[in-house]
Amino acid sequence: MPELGVNIDHIATVRQARRTYEPDPVWAAVLAELGGADGITLHLREDRRHIVDRDLRVLRQTVTVKLNLEMACNEEILDIACEVKPDQVTLVPERREEITTEGGLDVLSQRGRVCKTVRRLQQAGVSVSLFLDPHQRQVKAAADLGANAVELHTGQYALAKPGAARQKELEALQTVAAQIRQLGMALHAGHGLNYHNVRPIAAIEGMRELNIGHSIVARAIMVGMQRAVREMKRLVS
Repeated sequence: MPELGVNIDHIATVRQARRTYEPDPVWAAVLAELGGADGITLHLREDRRHIVDRDLRVLRQTVTVKLNLEMACNEEILDIACEVKPDQVTLVPERREEITTEGGLDVLSQRGRVCKTVRRLQQAGVSVSLFLDPHQRQVKAAADLGANAVELHTGQYALAKPGAARQKELEALQTVAAQIRQLGMALHAGHGLNYHNVRPIAAIEGMRELNIGHSIVARAIMVGMQRAVREMKRLVS
């Protein structure tokens, strides 16, 4: 049964829309834990468009489940991560123009930079996951760099129409998931997952962790964070 990591970035997005102090992502994390979340995920971006440094530092002191920090291979953010020491860092690509992460990290073209980041984090005692598209060469490169886990980018699966197109994307994820397990890395997945499409991903053999944010926060606006997390937890279980 995979663990559920709840991404609270969009709580901070609402706060930053007015540059005020509410809603507080720290409060959201507490409610997510009460709803059964196994982890709290947040992305500290270079431009601080939603999560800010204060959020990360307070969450490190208050979260009682796994704290998973998403970040780019950025020296400033890396220094902060090595100081704060979240339980896990997930390395993702990052572009200032994007609305959300648009694809997986290209380990092959950034091997030196990614290797340096992985080593510094692991030396600081932080487990490292790489957010990758379901491509076998990228996964092999992640294993060569000593990554602890790979989080498969499920965006194309989520965008595919139900039926043959979605089944094709699911099979591609299943194939690469088997490779990840064979190479000895933990299997994670995330991006675009919601209450309607999550079950087949949760059912992939060896799936260890799912990180889901937007759909849970969107539902929480209507029914509350605890209930939204509880309902997603029931689906992935």
